[in-house]
Amino acid sequence: MPLLALLAAMALALAGCALLRGPEAEPPDTAPEAEEVRGPGSELERLLDYFQRVKKLVGAELGKEHNNVRLAFTRTRSDFDRVRLAIVLSLPNTGFSDEARALDLLEPMARNQNSTLHGLAFLMSTLVQEQRRLGNSLQGMQQKLDALKSMERSLIEREQAGSKRR
Repeated sequence: MPLLALLAAMALALAGCALLRGPEAEPPDTAPEAEEVRGPGSELERLLDYFQRVKKLVGAELGKEHNNVRLAFTRTRSDFDRVRLAIVLSLPNTGFSDEARALDLLEPMARNQNSTLHGLAFLMSTLVQEQRRLGNSLQGMQQKLDALKSMERSLIEREQAGSKRR
């Protein structure tokens, strides 16, 4: 028991010493580093924010956004607007969804390692390709399911026709 009391007293003493320590030197100002991160990163951040905003749009609002970003890309031909258009075109279940066009838009930036948006373009390209592959797989499975349903209906019709003859 005395050992436990001694350990507790030492812990309290050390904790008290930590409070008496003088002010530590403040870390150097990191503002220049933050500026560097904000520079090239700001486009990336704006594109991620754009994706979050567009993902919430529905119906006519989404169609209007598609038209606006398409016109903006036609006007500027910038990498920023190129990615925005690819984002909109890669949204599934829309009337203007065009994965092939989205991949065509992303491909130059995904190949160019010096592009400030190379990483995002590469990521998006990979995801759109996977989305496309899954869509094709789903379509194949749906065709197989439809064929099975058709066979099942045919068997049921044969059974019903056979039982009426008896």
